[in-house]
Amino acid sequence: MNETIPVTSDQGPKDRLRERIRGRTARIGVCGLGYVGLPLCVATAQQGFKVSGFDINEARVDELNGGRSGIGAVSDEELQTLIAQDTFSASQDPSGLADCDVILICVPTPLTRHREPDLQYVRATAETIAANQRPGQLVVLESTTYPGTTNEVIRPILEQHGLKSGSDFFLGFSPEREDPGNRHFDTASIPKVVSGDGDTARELAVLFYDAVVDQVVPVSTNQTAEAVKLTENIFRAVNIALVNELKVVYDAMGIDVWEVIDAAKTKPFGYMPFYPGPGLGGHCIPIDPFYLTWKSREYDLSTRFIELAGEINVAMPRFVVDRLAQALNDRSGRALAKARILLIGMAYKKNVEDIRESPSFKLMQLIEQRGATVDYHDPFVDEIPGTREHPEYQGRKSVSLTKDSVAGFDAVLISTDHDTVDYALIANAASLIVDTRNVFARLGLDMSNVVKA
Repeated sequence: MNETIPVTSDQGPKDRLRERIRGRTARIGVCGLGYVGLPLCVATAQQGFKVSGFDINEARVDELNGGRSGIGAVSDEELQTLIAQDTFSASQDPSGLADCDVILICVPTPLTRHREPDLQYVRATAETIAANQRPGQLVVLESTTYPGTTNEVIRPILEQHGLKSGSDFFLGFSPEREDPGNRHFDTASIPKVVSGDGDTARELAVLFYDAVVDQVVPVSTNQTAEAVKLTENIFRAVNIALVNELKVVYDAMGIDVWEVIDAAKTKPFGYMPFYPGPGLGGHCIPIDPFYLTWKSREYDLSTRFIELAGEINVAMPRFVVDRLAQALNDRSGRALAKARILLIGMAYKKNVEDIRESPSFKLMQLIEQRGATVDYHDPFVDEIPGTREHPEYQGRKSVSLTKDSVAGFDAVLISTDHDTVDYALIANAASLIVDTRNVFARLGLDMSNVVKA
């Protein structure tokens, strides 16, 4: 239970909460213990707060309480230290939310089959918080979503039992900015955009995050903070779509788009390099732009630029598979049907184990639909876990990478360019390599059997 702090009789909920945050005696609850929630738990606990993590997945809770992180951003040693210090624990029991002074929501915000926002996890978490709520709590949504979600969706749920935002409890939004695999930035070092439902909520949210991260960036409203995160990811999605389209155009002209980008980025102003690939992956960039597209319809506005970018990026796996089929035919006279293909990388980006929305799934699906067989090698993904989108691949295991095994495939397709893959071995053993990441040129390896896609 919460430690007792002497308070004066005229202290209200905001004053008591402010004192607990400043004294680091506030207990912090984090709902959702994945790629966003767990690093946030660790960063918060390392600053002296006691943190309770909540997750509906019993296996995940047991894994964490056993000192096993399961994600690259948090080491087992870090987690075990916090558990030994009694500053972190995980639980399935939502009644513990009543003991928390600050509650952070870090649950998925996927899309439906019709590419519309799916807020089922956000709503369910808000309902759970409301059922265990007490006066004087700060609740902050970190999940990426459309402008208006915090105030229009979460606030009514939290107010359904009589408590009022801004007086009985305080509501904020602070978008997660995790970048799995990025060794230069972590939760504490990435500037944190923060706002609240009113001045008091914003003040309390800023006070809390200022104790956890290096830099806090306050903005005027929750809607503004929600729009900030969408803008960041739409910027990336649109620019990646641009270079993906240029890749297709320049390929038809016999021009190497990677050489073009490398030369263009020498300009010291007015240009920022983005790189093409086999498609978009991860939980943010392929999904978040469509949250704004959906919301804009409420205002009778179209988002043609965003939707066009989405169409281009979604089309990339098919372009890659067509390039693979063409290369097989041109190099060996072999059809893709009944060919054996080795796919390098199941993760959506290099040097991480994260497979969410990975284009590798679509590549496998398209290749197998054309009659070929596909194996994969990924040093970070030993076995494909169950996923909502591709349950048919659950249990498929990564194959070993040896000279003989590589030589047994008709082609090797590079989808994810993990640094620890032995590309020299692949270059020497493979009869054909289709490279979507330009990794062989970057490493200066033999290019005679490499086709870029």
